[in-house]
Amino acid sequence: MSDSLPDWAPASVDLERPNAARVYDYLLGGACNFEHDRQFAEQLLATIPEAREVARRNRAFLRRAVRFCLDSGIRQFLDLGSGIPTVGNVHEIAQKAIPGCRVVYVDAEAVAVAHSELILQGNDHAGAVQADLLDVYRVLTAEPVRRLIDFDQPVAVLMAAVLHFVPDSADPASTVARYVDAMAPGSYLVLSHAAKVDLQRSQDGWKLYNSTSTPGGGRTREEVAAFMAATELVEPGVVWLSEWRPETPEDAVDPERSIGYAAVGRKP
Repeated sequence: MSDSLPDWAPASVDLERPNAARVYDYLLGGACNFEHDRQFAEQLLATIPEAREVARRNRAFLRRAVRFCLDSGIRQFLDLGSGIPTVGNVHEIAQKAIPGCRVVYVDAEAVAVAHSELILQGNDHAGAVQADLLDVYRVLTAEPVRRLIDFDQPVAVLMAAVLHFVPDSADPASTVARYVDAMAPGSYLVLSHAAKVDLQRSQDGWKLYNSTSTPGGGRTREEVAAFMAATELVEPGVVWLSEWRPETPEDAVDPERSIGYAAVGRKP
């Protein structure tokens, strides 16, 4: 894609600064990114060579978690910080398995939401909202959420690879707790998060992100587990991305290369 805006993209999109959603899209092989995003991603790969593998492992965890939720009876999904939908996104996985599953994507990034709306045209069971996940009231009262998500019934709330872009000063734990409070018993919280590891290249990678519109940082396993405090952790608990219910033994080889944790919790 050239750095002239496509017809579907909002005119307000900032082409000058990389954005995490568009960088992630590039790492996954998507086309909804701009030159600054691609340049940043290549810098990131030079600093953290496993960055593309980490993105793919996170995507694979999300796929497994959605299927687990489906097997557990969940038929509605609220995907917070959803990013730019790529192949194998939540509504494709859920609706292919069980037609009629309802999915709402929420992201603050205009390109992510515009592309979501484009691919969801004609899909009456899916929608998109442009909002900051920290604005819980705005998210929960948005028209697509009110139309598609019934919080009196179990729901899966997904926060995949997004909370590491929320600083402690914004009190992400309180935000997570408010979403869990809104969920009916039997609902699931699905979460993945960058790990705080003692690797210079990881620290250098976060320094790169600090120059973008989406700075961030990793957290410890204990800090990630604290986000799940109001839920009952599903086995195997808080683990490396590739260790959460791998489909084959090969999937979990060198799990620490994930540089990220995964967890699913059930609201009692």
